[in-house]
Amino acid sequence: MGNSGKAPAVESPSDIFQRLVREDSFGGWEKTWKVGATPWDLGRPTPIIKHLAETGSLPKGRALVPGCGTGYDVVAMACPDRYVTGLDISKTVVEQSSKRFSCLPNAKYFSFLCEDFFTWEPAEKFDLIFDYTFFCAFEASVRPLWAQRIEKLLKPSGELITLMFPLDERSGGPPYKVSVSDYEKVLIPLGFEAISIVDNELAIRPRKGVEKIGRWKKKSPTFHSTL
Repeated sequence: MGNSGKAPAVESPSDIFQRLVREDSFGGWEKTWKVGATPWDLGRPTPIIKHLAETGSLPKGRALVPGCGTGYDVVAMACPDRYVTGLDISKTVVEQSSKRFSCLPNAKYFSFLCEDFFTWEPAEKFDLIFDYTFFCAFEASVRPLWAQRIEKLLKPSGELITLMFPLDERSGGPPYKVSVSDYEKVLIPLGFEAISIVDNELAIRPRKGVEKIGRWKKKSPTFHSTL
């Protein structure tokens, strides 16, 4: 049999990532970190989060970053007024990040945990939850469960920040396409109010025009007197 002269196809990090997650929707995430197929990892804090943290525009108290990955945003938000928990299902990346950032000046204001977002039960609720490239990791059928968990983990009057990406018409995933209405459909029935939804002017170049930032407030329960 003759050589066709064609070089074997080489999988890109995106192709490897999608293949691993499709083959194993749970364990695939751990495998992506082990082989370094993490195309969503910016290698630095998300610019808009860095900006909000530096300008004092984030709620104080306890913050949560589900699906935190390497945890650059966790570290960027952590300060004496804000303790940040980074949650990820991958033991590999949690161990790497815990070691990588352990000597930073603000290290006592953050931690990384290897837990399943859908079953984890923290001792206390959070004042702030930040979601980026997490909601879009789930197919439409799972997103109501995501919203229920967000509602359960957030304090009354707490804030949810969502970087809505990818706002396009791609097929398949992850990341699966999202729309503003996808968020509204699952959050508003649970008592969330959109404070603002605007284009993310600080989005990295490949995501310009297909990303918005939404800030949501969880309404406090209303008590009616029977007197």
